[in-house]
Amino acid sequence: MFDTLSDRLAATFKNLRGKGRLSEADIDATAREIRIALLEADVALPVVRAFIKQVKERALGAEVSQALNPAQQVIKIVNEELVGILGGETRRLRFAKTPPTVIMLAGLQGAGKTTLAGKLGRWLKGQGHTPLLVACDLQRPNAVNQLSVVAERAGVAVFAPEPGNGVGDPVRVAQDSVEHARAKQYDVVVVDTAGRLGIDEELMRQAADIRDAVRPDEILFVVDAMIGQDAVNTAEAFRDGVGFDGVVLSKLDGDARGGAALSIAHVTGRNIMFASNGEKLDEFDAFHPDRMASRILGMGDVLSLIEKAEQTFSQAEAEKMAGKLAKGPKEFTLEDFLAQMEQVQKMGSISKLLGMLPGMGEMKEQINNLDDRDVDRTAAIIRSMTPAERQDPVILNGSRRARIARGSGVEVSAVKNLVERFFEARKMMSRMAQGGGMPGMPGMPGMPGGGGRKKKPQKPAKGKRRSGNPMKRKAEEQAAAARREQQAANPLGLPQGGEGGPGFELPDEFKKFTR
Repeated sequence: MFDTLSDRLAATFKNLRGKGRLSEADIDATAREIRIALLEADVALPVVRAFIKQVKERALGAEVSQALNPAQQVIKIVNEELVGILGGETRRLRFAKTPPTVIMLAGLQGAGKTTLAGKLGRWLKGQGHTPLLVACDLQRPNAVNQLSVVAERAGVAVFAPEPGNGVGDPVRVAQDSVEHARAKQYDVVVVDTAGRLGIDEELMRQAADIRDAVRPDEILFVVDAMIGQDAVNTAEAFRDGVGFDGVVLSKLDGDARGGAALSIAHVTGRNIMFASNGEKLDEFDAFHPDRMASRILGMGDVLSLIEKAEQTFSQAEAEKMAGKLAKGPKEFTLEDFLAQMEQVQKMGSISKLLGMLPGMGEMKEQINNLDDRDVDRTAAIIRSMTPAERQDPVILNGSRRARIARGSGVEVSAVKNLVERFFEARKMMSRMAQGGGMPGMPGMPGMPGGGGRKKKPQKPAKGKRRSGNPMKRKAEEQAAAARREQQAANPLGLPQGGEGGPGFELPDEFKKFTR
């Protein structure tokens, strides 16, 4: 969603990097380019004005003029101010002291509240809670049935006593759900409310009645990140009419400009708490302003990538795999290769994972062209092999490859390419596990053709020649003995106190280390 904004900002900062010192004209030109980039991204005008004013004030100050690298300092300022308009610090959910915690979802129809209720329920379950989804949208056709299906896919419970489709009292359902949660020991209640196509009196009254009936600990406003400036207007209307504690952004994976989503926290004074960036139930997580700012500026989001890996890969499996690789490359088989691919698939889309790495903005086009189905094709090829072939791919001759290609529905060349890539990957992983370098990287040890030039073996250094004069030789030996004594008394080489100068005296508690 923020690709256009990221590209414009990257081009702006690229012009700064070649300058050792920034003039006021340079800063003005940079501020102007940033302003255009934000406005083109549909960021609200008051937010743009406040942002540019703050950036210019700081950029014209001492922190840039006295910096060793002024360009990097300007990027740092823009990053910090971007974090500020996104809400500053990450805001966590407030849980009730006495369960259940009640979370009410509000927003317009089509914002994705029902699907998001399932995502939030799944996320809460992953955090160790036992959530209950409540169907209070009794107006929209099949809304109750949709929530039931989403809850089943998310693996969480649902409370839906009314059929919906215009039948039932949503306020009574919300009240009864809290009592049901207490009786069945659900510690979080997520109330999915009805929406409208626009702000109207009936929508506000129903939302306010449900709020007064259940007294939620959190009211989350769900906003479609693709609807442009109207997102800010709707958020302000809900804040003034019903009130809400935090914002949830849905459809962040869309191709709209998305700048209005950046404006909501600044305009409403409420933090963005969660973000949904895909259709799958697991494509949802807590919103971190600093990480989102890093993504927009093309710095990646390594922390989120690490968290995903920690949730997917078990420590025991990682240690087992490291042990295999340390023993030798032949220990790592195509079975292990397939298991690793399946683990990576669980983390999400390959293109999204690569997009979290720093510096990948310059390879955006190649990343977007990646097809996740290639992983499925590779898995199909490996599954078409016999156990013996997976254990030792060296035995794959022409007839075996032809059989595997027919079984997996690919060309023979695809099987051959997979095996060759596997051997290369196995070599590289084994070398890295044994403490070698990354193959192909210059200056790294243990690389075929990639490590720098081999040093010529040096001849052993000759010992110090002794003088042929007996008197001079005796004086040299006495001086050497004195040096050895001094070194034994002061192994750290610290200056000693005395009449010759100020010296250096160690504190008593450290003197034991020099004895």
